[in-house]
Amino acid sequence: MKIQVYELRLKLYTLADITYEDMLSVETAFIDSALAKDEIWREFHETNCFKVYVLNGMHPLEKDGIYKKDHIYTIIIRTVNPELASYFSNILRNHYTDKLKGLTVENRIIHKKLISELYTLTPVIIKSDNGYWRDKISLDEYERLLKENLIKKYNEFTNQKINEDFELYTYIKFINRKPIANLYKEKIKLLGDKISIKIADNNMAQELAYFALGTGLGTTNARGFGYCNYVPM
Repeated sequence: MKIQVYELRLKLYTLADITYEDMLSVETAFIDSALAKDEIWREFHETNCFKVYVLNGMHPLEKDGIYKKDHIYTIIIRTVNPELASYFSNILRNHYTDKLKGLTVENRIIHKKLISELYTLTPVIIKSDNGYWRDKISLDEYERLLKENLIKKYNEFTNQKINEDFELYTYIKFINRKPIANLYKEKIKLLGDKISIKIADNNMAQELAYFALGTGLGTTNARGFGYCNYVPM
């Protein structure tokens, strides 16, 4: 199965002030309500499965952490699902909630290239049984869960089971000094980390790194977590 990463650049008009901490929650409420307008996509949204899309925060950044009412900002949504990309492109340009109104959507495909490094622009969420992973699990366990989660998403989307005996990356770096908190479903704070990983030089690692551009790293990607950019080789 050939994977393609679809990118939608969505311009949004703000109908209220939005704090940085609330930003991803407000964005995902906007997208969730758009999915709910169609029976098939509402069922998709409500089904317990990997959603294979991810989004980043609003740009340009606001230095004071407040995205201002009556301003225009841009968010980027990526997915490996062509039908979902098409639906988002059609519905989001005219969709609105009490806080956001869609204006325009620009579409492109991120063509596959050799990837040297992935780095996340929104925090990666790795869930342990006791919440935030630090002081709960080891770094080795964290890395195992990071790789395992990406493989599970890939297997489910491609309907196959790949050989997991390969090196995904050769180096991992945590960019933040302390956990980053973001609001989840407007009431829960999730703690995560921004990371960069040096992608290994093998075919499966390169395939999964490209896949991660359209799905995100870690869990809760449809809430805006684990959104990646890359450094080409």
